[in-house]
This record gives sequence, C-alpha cells and structure tokens, in this order.
Amino acid sequence: MTTLRSFQNEIEEIHNREVSRQRALGATIVEKDKDKENKALKGKAKEDPTPLAKQDTPDIAGTESDTRGMEGDEQILNLLLSKNPADHDTARDRLAAVLTQNNGEYVIRIGQRPPQESLYGGTLTDEAEGWSGTARSLEEVQTLVQELTKTVEEVGGRALVLFDAKTGHPRTTVLLRLPPPNVSLTPEVRCAVVGNVDSGKSTTLGVLTRGVLDDGRGKARVGLFRHKHELETGRTSSVGMEILGFAPSGHPILPNTTPNADPDTIRREKLGWEEISMQAAKIVSFIDLAGHEKYLKTTLYGLTSGAPSCVILIVGANAGLIGMSKEHLAIALALSVPVVIDMTPPNVLAESIKQVVKILKSPGCRKTPVFVKSMETAVDIATSFGSDRICPIFQLSNVTGQGLDFLRTFLNLLPSSEGDKDKFAVDQPLEYSITEVWSVPYVGTVVNGIMNSGTVKSGDMVMLGPDSNGNWQTTMVKSMQRKRASVNSAEAGQCVSIALKRIRRSAVRKGMVLVHKSDTPPKATRQFEGQVLILYHNTTLQRNYQVQYYRSWLPVRITQHSDTSGDAALWGSPSDRDRATVRFEFISQPEFVKEGMKLLFREGKTKGLGVITRLL
Repeated sequence: MTTLRSFQNEIEEIHNREVSRQRALGATIVEKDKDKENKALKGKAKEDPTPLAKQDTPDIAGTESDTRGMEGDEQILNLLLSKNPADHDTARDRLAAVLTQNNGEYVIRIGQRPPQESLYGGTLTDEAEGWSGTARSLEEVQTLVQELTKTVEEVGGRALVLFDAKTGHPRTTVLLRLPPPNVSLTPEVRCAVVGNVDSGKSTTLGVLTRGVLDDGRGKARVGLFRHKHELETGRTSSVGMEILGFAPSGHPILPNTTPNADPDTIRREKLGWEEISMQAAKIVSFIDLAGHEKYLKTTLYGLTSGAPSCVILIVGANAGLIGMSKEHLAIALALSVPVVIDMTPPNVLAESIKQVVKILKSPGCRKTPVFVKSMETAVDIATSFGSDRICPIFQLSNVTGQGLDFLRTFLNLLPSSEGDKDKFAVDQPLEYSITEVWSVPYVGTVVNGIMNSGTVKSGDMVMLGPDSNGNWQTTMVKSMQRKRASVNSAEAGQCVSIALKRIRRSAVRKGMVLVHKSDTPPKATRQFEGQVLILYHNTTLQRNYQVQYYRSWLPVRITQHSDTSGDAALWGSPSDRDRATVRFEFISQPEFVKEGMKLLFREGKTKGLGVITRLL
C-alpha cells in the first residue's frame, strides 16, 4: 500500500517538473512581450549603455555573497570592532548588501551559538558540548551591539535586540530591518489559524492583534466577529482576516487600549488596516477559520485558496487534540504546510501534552515537537522554520499573557510569503487567483486574491475568465489596494484587491483568474486526469461519484479511473486500491487548471490528495 509520505514526494516531483516546463514557456512569452514593447518604442535607447548600471547591483551582491551564514557574519563583526574607518565603511556596505539580498530583514548573532539539540530539548547548560562560532567577551558583545545599531541606522534601518545572555557564554541576537519604500513592497506572512471548536482561536488572535488580555470569557474575541450570529454563539462561521503589523524597530503595532476596557471599547478602538500598513515594515496576516464540523467546507477553502506560509493549530489544553483538530492537522500535513501548535491554558495539561507529542511523532506525521519556553528558542526556530521537520509548540495563556512574547517574536521573524521564489515567480506572465468578490458603491466590481505569478499595475489590460462557457473577457485594472491601502503595483506572492473596469458583479465568481492580455487566451478545462491517493473513505467510489474540489470550490465527478497497473478498478473497502489514475470532470462549468497543480477533494468523510497530470 502506498504511504502518504512517498506519495507526497512523488507528486512533488511531478509538480516541480511541470512548473519548470511551464516557466520555460512563460519566459518565452515574457520575452515576446518585451520585444513588442521595444518595437513600439521604435528602438529608442536600444544602444544606450546606461542599462549596464542596473547590472552592477547584482554583481556587487554576488561579490558579497560570503556575508551570508556564520562566516559572513563574523567578518562583518570583526570589521565593526576594527578602529580603522575604512573597515567601518566596508562593514556598512556589507550590511547594506545583506539587507538588500534578504528583502530588508536580517538576523545576526553575536557570540557562540548553543547546540541545537540541547536548546530544543530544554537541557541547555554552559557546560554542554557542541557550542559553535566565535567566543566573545561581554564587553565585545555590548560594543558590537552599539556599533551594529549605529551602522544600520546609517543605511536607514533599525536594530532590535531579540535575545541577550550576559553570563556563561555571552551572546546576543539582533534583528536588522529596513523600512519598505512603500506599502506595495511591505513583506507579508500569511498564517492560517485552525483548531477544534471552542479551542480559543479567535480569542488568541484578539489578544495578539489588539494587545489586550482576555478575561477568561472571550472578551478579546468580540472585535474579530463579522456576523451577528457569531457574536451570539461565540463561534466563527466564516473566513475572517486579521493583521498584525511590526514596525521598523521590530516592535508590534498595537492600539492604545487600557487593560480593563469593555468589549465595545475594544471593537471601537482597534487600529485600521490602512494605519497599520502605513506604519509597518512587516505584516502578518491571519486567516481565522471555523472550527465546527459543519463549517469544514469553508475551512478547507480558506486553507487552500489563501496560500498560507504556515498553519497555526490551536489546541485547548483542557481538551487535547480532539475532533476537528486532528482533521485540520491531517489536512495541513497532506498539503505539506509547516505547522505551529499553540496550547491554551492548562487544566489537564500533562495529559494533553503527552497526546500531542505522541501524535506528532507518529509515522503519519513524523514531526519533531519542540516546546518554545525561551526567547532564544523562538528566534532559532523562526530563522530556520520550514527547512526541517521541526514543529514548534507554544504554551499560551490569553488571560495572564504567558508565552505571547515568544509567539509574537516567532511570527515577526518568519520569512515572507512572497519571498518564496520557488512558489511565486515574478518573471512569469500574470496569473491572479480570485478568492473574494464584492460590489463597492462608486467603485464597481472588486476582487481579492493571490498573485500566483507576474506583476500588475493600475491601468493594465488583463483578461478575466473562464466564464460558464469557457470564454475570457478583456478588462482593465482601475485601481488596487493592499491591506486597504492604495497601491499602484503588485507582484507575485502578494494578496491584493483589484477594481475591474466595466465588469458586472454577477460575471465574476470565486475560482476565476486574471491573466495577461494576449491574442490566445488560456484554454478552459472541463476534464482532466490525475494521480490520486485516497486518504480515507467509508463507501464505494465508482464512476460518476461526485466530490468537492478545493481550489475553485466546485463539484467534480469521477468519470473513469484505473489503478496503477492499468486495470479498471473501483475503490470498495477502505483499504482497497488506495491509489489510482483518475479522470475528473467539472459538473457545472470549465475551469482554469494546469498540469502539476495539486488536488485536494472531499465528500463527506471521504478525502483524497493528488496532482493533475494531464488536461483532456
């Protein structure tokens, strides 16, 4: 029987192969568009040597590539300790290059680094073996912090000491950050928040984003609810969005609300998204998803359409990993999205911890749980998050505030979503997935979604589709907003809202896309074939079996399927033929899908994972 891990590796290979092929084709399209622009300009500035100046910046960055990693950091620190003014100028130039290469953000460590195994295991001592890096005295560490702060301010940035140890092995960690030139370039981290019903998801987000502790009865969550019935029941039923901004100094941007404020005051005095966006050097966007089983369809759509960088699973420590928490964990692992676990206040804490650790270490998860109980651990995990099987666990109290600083620091240091160049390519043709649609008075039809590839500017001509007949219509980008602040451009990886010109609200639906205008629009697909793995089913799956496809939120039906040996097959018992090549058909209308796209489908308790291998 095929294991989930081996199947995930296989579909990842198929996905990467198809993406490479499509990007090669996309590069030729971009080159043709550039040639057309050059011809339209009648060859002006073709022989102008000034473009060579643009190439100097990458070359300089290439010569300074050794500044990455521990060796590069030590070289910068040694230059800062030097009394020679020329060395100081060299250190400043290297810091500027490092910040530019890392999207305006860099974490530098001063002193020796502790052994990771002891740090994560909570058994770190000064006598432990495995300390690495250059040992420095307390005076050197303090001098270097001062010099770093002064030098990064010379290039327009700010420095924040994240962690400081003055005894044993003197060491510190400093966050260096440049403010973005404008809102359109502000780095963003998207996090989906899931968990069982009544586990404290909305309350935790309310405490994180409002800065006011909870009273134990849900006071902090009232500002997050969007509907009247959510206020009455205290349960989220829709996909909510909240943001947490971090200033260039590294501190969170929170409203000035008194700790004893009543719920109405908390709702009224929250900071607007525009205000946070203008002040922030980094934004963490939370996708607050429903925990009740009857809203699972909405939760799955939020997980798949929002393109989150990580999933925060909230576990009520008085209940443990039960109900929908296991379902959400399984989905996050199936989608290969990194998982963070928050455990809310303890009642039967020891038993809950034992259960969580057991599940994470099981063959189906194969994660290494790490309990974050120090700022040094939070910083170390955040800077290497997603590159290994580490699953950080934060033990929080929304009433006392215990553990909240560790979680905020962790979120502050996570790499931005648009920084994932393997997933979001700027040098490709435009592809924008629509996840929300509104009709705004005096503006018209407005769509919200994710930039999968390419760039777009206000005034660009684009194509919207496919409609129910598989056709595309041309429209223009009237204006754009990011986090409710107006912007003139957007690039791959960003979440933006776009106002479309002369498009009716009824003509747009979730799952449609915007692409660059061309003479040959993309082909809408009615049928496609894919390799799938059934994660669970308790009924027979056969021809014309209908499932929900969680990218466009549309129903599809199985028209034909066979097992890997090529014989006709039906999935009968839950353990029978768990893997097959399946042909799907959209029931209501054609869709925009591509070879290599990952599949997640569900019907009742039946769940499947796969990848599109062929368009029919």
